[in-house]
Amino acid sequence: MKILNVIGSVDRRGGGTTDHVFSCSLLWARRGHECHILCLDPPNAPCVSRSPVTTFALGDQGRFYNFVRRFIPPLRYGFTPNLKKWLQAHGESYDAIILNGLWNYTSYGTWRAIRKLRVPYYVCPHGMLDPWLKKAQPFDHFLRKIFWIFFERKVLRDARAIFFACEEERRLASQEFLPNMRSGYVVAYGAQDIVGDPKRQKDAFLARFPQTQGRKMILFLSRIHPKKGLDLLIEAFSRQAHIFPDFDLLIVGPDDVGLTPRLVKLATELGVADRVHWIGMLDGDEKWGAFRIAEFFALPSHQENFGIAVAEAMALSVPVLITNKVNIWREVQSSGAGRVVTDESDGIAEGLGYMCGLSESNRQVLASNARSCFLEQFNLEKNATELLNVMITLGKKTKELLPPQTSRLESGAAGVRDR
Repeated sequence: MKILNVIGSVDRRGGGTTDHVFSCSLLWARRGHECHILCLDPPNAPCVSRSPVTTFALGDQGRFYNFVRRFIPPLRYGFTPNLKKWLQAHGESYDAIILNGLWNYTSYGTWRAIRKLRVPYYVCPHGMLDPWLKKAQPFDHFLRKIFWIFFERKVLRDARAIFFACEEERRLASQEFLPNMRSGYVVAYGAQDIVGDPKRQKDAFLARFPQTQGRKMILFLSRIHPKKGLDLLIEAFSRQAHIFPDFDLLIVGPDDVGLTPRLVKLATELGVADRVHWIGMLDGDEKWGAFRIAEFFALPSHQENFGIAVAEAMALSVPVLITNKVNIWREVQSSGAGRVVTDESDGIAEGLGYMCGLSESNRQVLASNARSCFLEQFNLEKNATELLNVMITLGKKTKELLPPQTSRLESGAAGVRDR
């Protein structure tokens, strides 16, 4: 099977969507399928050269473009005529096209290009139909409603299927945008099981960050963004810090919105600045080492479609503390893999107190439950295979409805990178 993933950017700093696309593509490739990515990044972007999957980058580039796009709404939306031209030339060489995310030109542009071609396309919203924005950013939500009426509604209407990461995502999407949904499938996302020597990974992290040695760490690993609830985590931690003097907060992740200075100031005002460690983005052994030294993982998000880092923590037998706005909270709660709380200071403080106060034997029980939850529900080897099988089945049904094919376009374009 030949599969094309379409995504706005292959920059890993964008969060779990990019990781999901990379992980599934690499797994399918190991199974003998051909996988490519189409994105709106400039061809010379560093994230494109680092992509582990064959990537076609169609975005415009240059200092002048980067300057004017800040002032021209269609360019901020990601508009480029290259997308339609490329897909019309090469779209029919694929057996399936997957649209990852909404509200940028990849979705509507792809629909414009392939709606009359002989190739089924599927949509993975990645939580972008969640009604959370209606409360948090009402003006942005208003703009999205306009986009929905004129653009995105058509994209989802004509998709062969919509794939949701969990039942909670499908339920939330039906509240605001898809009340009469007929083609939605729940095909769980997941994380790849973590390999490597645990001691080497711990040593790699501690060698770079020796100030964490000998402390019990509460790990936050995600983008630093307002929706992640880090301000509430710091406030809640300050309320528990005197009760548990041997615990520190470990903050790992990129900050593309400039939120860190405000959070550092908050920690200083609350008297816990010396117990909050700002690490930045990690990868490889250092990242896995951060998980392995942690007593538990915390993700106090106001909205989270899946939370790949939650699955990664459970893969490493790390108990988790999450809010009931992380869409896999029901699975975590029912499996006994950690603690689920509300996304407010009191709820998070209660959760911190519970997790920090666990005896070693009780923590090991949660750790074992976390590992079992991962293997049963969030192991990408199983879930990506299920997603592939669904596409194969639906693709066969699509071909049965089409007239015999007379020709098939050749794939290929200048600038293709094979890795």
